[in-house]
Amino acid sequence: MTDELLLAIDQGTTSSRVLLFNRELQVLGVEQRELAQSFPQPGWVEHDPHQIAQDVQELSATLLQRCAQEGWGKVLGVGISNQRETMVLWDRLSGRALHPAIVWQDRRTTAHCQDLEQRGWADMIQAKTGLLLDPYFSASKLAWLLDQVPDARTRAERGELAAGTIDCWLAWQLSSGQLHVTEASNASRTMLWDLSAHTWDPELLELFQIPPSLLPNVQPSASHFGTLQLGKPAQELPLLAILGDQQAATLGQQCQDSGSVKCTYGTGAFLVQSSGNERPKAAAGLLATALLGDGEQSLFALEGSVFSAGATVQWLRDGLGLFTEAADIAQLAAAADDQERVYLVPAFTGLGAPFWQPDARGMIVGLNRGSDRRSIARAALEASCFRTRDLLEAGLGCGVPIPQRMHIDGGMARNDWFAQRLADLLDVEVVRPDNPEATARGVAMAAGRSAGWWPSWNQAPSAPLSAQFSPTMSVLEREGRYEGWQAAVSACSQLARNTSTHSSS
Repeated sequence: MTDELLLAIDQGTTSSRVLLFNRELQVLGVEQRELAQSFPQPGWVEHDPHQIAQDVQELSATLLQRCAQEGWGKVLGVGISNQRETMVLWDRLSGRALHPAIVWQDRRTTAHCQDLEQRGWADMIQAKTGLLLDPYFSASKLAWLLDQVPDARTRAERGELAAGTIDCWLAWQLSSGQLHVTEASNASRTMLWDLSAHTWDPELLELFQIPPSLLPNVQPSASHFGTLQLGKPAQELPLLAILGDQQAATLGQQCQDSGSVKCTYGTGAFLVQSSGNERPKAAAGLLATALLGDGEQSLFALEGSVFSAGATVQWLRDGLGLFTEAADIAQLAAAADDQERVYLVPAFTGLGAPFWQPDARGMIVGLNRGSDRRSIARAALEASCFRTRDLLEAGLGCGVPIPQRMHIDGGMARNDWFAQRLADLLDVEVVRPDNPEATARGVAMAAGRSAGWWPSWNQAPSAPLSAQFSPTMSVLEREGRYEGWQAAVSACSQLARNTSTHSSS
């Protein structure tokens, strides 16, 4: 009997990946390509959406060809996981984007969001969407595109344009314009989706002046969305699942049950705690979000977002040239003077949860004459640990106790020094899966559910663990280091407030 396989597209902020999974959710093959980002102005971050679509198509073709040559099995369908909140606006007839994609990290709409907050809209937005009023989310990005791209608003009102997050863009491009679809985990990050009513909200569309005709149809996360054309020659394959990357990673770590916690350390760091069928209380700078959409059985989660984790490591490598390979940072960090208290606040595109200060910018504090690249390397890795603790501490304000165990994944999670430091500075047990491809695994799980491989999420193959890390640091040292971190963040926040005051005067 021919093995049945699923193709998982994992389109991220810094790379596009395509993987083949078998029924046991084992990876048979991977193709990957880095994705360039552009920074046309301070605080602006853009992608070429056509490059994204081209990369995914070419990677898929290569992997499907390998599958055929090696006789791995028959590909039944496709799942897409994607960077969330990134927004694309395109022409329905030609399929061409009217502007580079505005990436989730982009802060160009800060003034728009501040204006809405001053006008008293923040509470209504949070009540409906579970989100805080911030440039991170898609609504203000789409409003900017409609206002700044010549004739875009007029054409949108005539129904000539379409818009969506990267999952929606890929579905359109890979179906030759036949599919304009998304699902709840992505829709819930746009700031246009009523989280409780499971629908695009007319009041929010009017507030951001977005014509409803721009937006995609919303289906359950694991469902038959339509047909994609992938490979050379093109194969028709059903699109069986879509999930935002952090929700996919949560599912891939099998943390969908209420109370389970995972944190993904990729470009950013994203902590997600499932609340099951109950919409969580969003408070203390954390977000309520859809974990996956499934009609009446939709799952929800509480989330905290850190904008720069792996991106900080990438900056040290490419911007400062402190090392040549990202993996080298662990050796540098381990060799740093353990008595130093150097802190790197990675607010390159603002401070995300729980602070939500878009004007903040990065800083390094605590340097002395003996500090060197080892000090900065350690401070960079410790920053992601401290930012994770910030999120866990904020969870206490939502009535969520700090967990005893946390699942981790993403590129940084492969670093043993980082994983141990995380356990030490958080005082929690940290566990890492045997398969680091949690995001792709999660959307493959959803596609398998859609294909009828398992009748419930808990009947999917388990995700074996490869390592666990228990805290060894003393309470005195841990709390002292965290107090120093809090002082560094306070200095960063104060500098941003002072800069903002001087700029406006």
